[in-house]
Amino acid sequence: MTYYGKIKHYLLIGWRHRIAGAVIIFIVWMFTFDQNSIPSQISRSRNIRALNQEKQFYIDKIHDDSVMLNELKTNDNNLEKYAREQYFMKADNEDVFEVVER
Repeated sequence: MTYYGKIKHYLLIGWRHRIAGAVIIFIVWMFTFDQNSIPSQISRSRNIRALNQEKQFYIDKIHDDSVMLNELKTNDNNLEKYAREQYFMKADNEDVFEVVER
């Protein structure tokens, strides 16, 4: 094999493997350097899942508070009960004792 034949042979081998090299470079780039890399995508999806759970928690809390507010607005007995339990309010002729469990 002549000198030019060897060069041609190595160029053909390099030509065949350049696509594989490009694919490897692309995969390395996607896993490490890119703004939308696979690890950052996983992190963002976890963050979105946590935020959706938090959103659902607050939606449920708003619903519960709305029901409680409606009950307090419509029934004076519930309003008095809430004031006594939460704020330790009392009538003038009553004493309030708070029992603390140990």
